[in-house]
Formats: sequence, C-alpha cells, structure tokens
Amino acid sequence: MSRNFKGGVHPPENKELTKDKPIEQFESVPGYVYIPLQMHAGKPAVPVVGEGDEVKTGQLIARAQDGISANVHSSVTGRVVAIEKKKPLPNGAKGDWLVIEAQQEDEWELLPEIDWKEATPAELKERAFEAGIVGMGGAAFPTHIKLSPPKPVDTFILNAAECEPFLTCDYRLLVEKPRQVLEGMMALMKAVGVQKGFIGIESNKADVVRTLEREIAAIPYGDIKVKILPTRYPQGSEKQLIYAITGRKVPLGGLPHDVGVLVNNVGTAYAFYQSLKFGKPLVERVITVSGKVSKPGNYRVRIGTSFRFVLEQVGYVVEEGRVVAGGPMMGVAQSTLDVPVVKGTSGIILLGKEDFYVPSSMTEFNCIRCSRCVDVCPMNLVPTTIAFYAVRRKFEDAKKWGAMACIECGSCAYACPAKLPLVQAIRYAKQVIRVMR
Repeated sequence: MSRNFKGGVHPPENKELTKDKPIEQFESVPGYVYIPLQMHAGKPAVPVVGEGDEVKTGQLIARAQDGISANVHSSVTGRVVAIEKKKPLPNGAKGDWLVIEAQQEDEWELLPEIDWKEATPAELKERAFEAGIVGMGGAAFPTHIKLSPPKPVDTFILNAAECEPFLTCDYRLLVEKPRQVLEGMMALMKAVGVQKGFIGIESNKADVVRTLEREIAAIPYGDIKVKILPTRYPQGSEKQLIYAITGRKVPLGGLPHDVGVLVNNVGTAYAFYQSLKFGKPLVERVITVSGKVSKPGNYRVRIGTSFRFVLEQVGYVVEEGRVVAGGPMMGVAQSTLDVPVVKGTSGIILLGKEDFYVPSSMTEFNCIRCSRCVDVCPMNLVPTTIAFYAVRRKFEDAKKWGAMACIECGSCAYACPAKLPLVQAIRYAKQVIRVMR
C-alpha cells in the first residue's frame, strides 16, 4: 500500500507522444561533441588529454578530483581540437568543455567486464567510480559516493516514477531492457549491502509491472517488490517517493540515508549494468525528445551532442518557441541550442508559444492570497512569502521561511492564478544563500 504525500499537482502528461516509441539511435555521429568537465555535482574533472590528442570512445579524458567529483570519458573516437572556457551548460551555468572532432566509426577503449554476482561491494563501488556513473534523474550526484553513505541504510528504492510531463525515456528502458535495469539495481543493492528493494512506478506506467515481477523472479536476489504509486507530480522527488513507499519522513535539511534509504534512477541502474557487463563507461544515455518536433521519440544520444544536432535530426515543427532541457516543470529553458547533452539530460522538449507563459517582471507581485501555492507545495512551505523576500533581497528572511528546503518542483508556479514566477524567485534566493555560506 502506498501513501499520499501532501500537495502536488497533475499537469497534462503529454506522454502519448513518445510512450510507444522504441529507443532509436541517430544514423550519423555528430561532427563535433562538446564534453563538459562538470556534468555532476561537486568539483569539475581535470583534463588528462590536451589539444591535438587522439582519443577513443570510452577513453578517460578528465579525471575526478578528490571529494565529490566524477570521471569523464570520450563519447566518440576522434581528435581533441580545443578546451574552451566558460561555455553554456543546460542547467544555466557556465563551465569548461573539451571539443572533440569525431570520426563516424568507433574504436572503443573498454573497462574489464565484472560479474556483479561474484564481485565484492568494494569492487562494485570502484567500478561506479571508474565508469563515471552519476545519478541520471537530474541531480547527477556521483554514484560511487552515494554507495558509501555516512549512515547505514536498509532499503533501496529504484525511482521509476518519471512524473515529469513528456518524459518517457525511463519507461522505455523498463519496457525494452527490464532485465538489464534490474541487474543494475541488484548490483547497486549489493554494493551498499542492502537486501530489501522497491521499484516505485506511477500508475500510468503500470503495464510494465507484470514484466518486472517476472524478471525479478527469474533473477533471485534479495527481497524486491514493485510499488504502483498514484500518478501525481512530483511523485518522483526523493523525499515524496520515500514517504509514499516506506512511510519514512526525511527530516528538513536531511538526506535519504538519514532514514535508512538509498534512491537511484532507472537510467543510473541501466548505465551501471552496462559498465559491468560490457565495460562501457557512461558515454551515452537515452533521452526523450518531444513537443513541437516532427519525430518525437526516445533516442540513445552520445554525451556532448549539441541540442542543435539533436533537434535537426528530429525536425522542428515550430521555429519560434522554447527549448527546455529536462521536463517542463523542473527543466531549464535554453538561451541557445549550442549546449551539449550531459549525463543528467533526461529530455529535450520544444514548446510552442501557446505552451508557456512569460511573466512581465520579477518584481510584480499581484498575489491575491488564495493559498493555492501553499496547498500544492509538497514541502509544506509558503512559496509567496519566500519569493517576496527573495525579490526584495532579504535573503536571511527567505532562509528563515525555509527557502533551502524547496525542491524547485514548480508546483507553486503551476498552480498560481496570478502566474507569479515563484520557483524562479526561490531558486534565486537559494543560489545567493549558498554563496553567503
């Protein structure tokens, strides 16, 4: 039995555009890839190749720093032509990237294959590090660090909710590669020493449950159950998912390991399996390309491929619109198409002008005190008050009202009848508070 978390919204799902589209691969390799040194939480990786060097697909090209960081590998075979500074990234930040001129044919440099059933937890953690595996649901936290929590955990949750509108890449992996995803999940569970596991999936994707249960029975490991959850956004947020499945409440400012839980995404489990079975570092991922495009679908895309190249392959339907990295609720609108697909890119959505609202000014607050934002906030915050202080640069007050607890899900902005840019204001406050620290 699942539990209902407080708040949330139910925006139009728009998953019918790609839900039944098998995963495809583009016929050609992009002429150039642009591989950021920081596609993960923490410190950027340090280049170990330079301009003019020849590289192979899967070759380590930037090494993780000490602390929170992740290795970066080449997604193509070719030649490094530049290391460019302060280039735009899909999350709105700027960072350095390696530009590689690509050949059409791959020459792979692979890691040794590992049988996860025979491997030790230490060997599995080391493989996650070597392969540059990170959380692929958006946060991109290095997986090898997540597999060494500071507190003991007893429960593993595979996040298959995929609650964002339009996105279906995780669903297609479960449809087409259920055994690989499950073995990746089991390997992650073994790495952290957990026997109890859950797969949390929303009811609008319940058609894969029987397949998953059959595969679980075929690969006996631990006690794994599939939990069907109500279709409601943001069901896939870690704190809400943990409560819905286990009834445990992550404390304010806390993390899943504080309540004995570890959560990983479907794409992460699949990438981990690929690194074990075939020795492939994380150099490609499945993304959903949808919205106003001629060929919406789910595509296996090389890391570093530009958004421009992707959209040229699927065809524009509208020239004037908004391109969003990720889903429309938590995704980031792009100011240029010359940004690369990174490890955390789950989708590229092209919205027409009729699909979004542009507020006239961040300083116009026409709040009518209807409290809808409070009703839908899954974190029990008062978004209008936090945004009020953020716009007036009263960041200590914004902090006191819980700005740092905001998960930036966008439910408040979606529900607001005055169309106030609440989540943008709160995100701004959080950025300033982090700098103040």
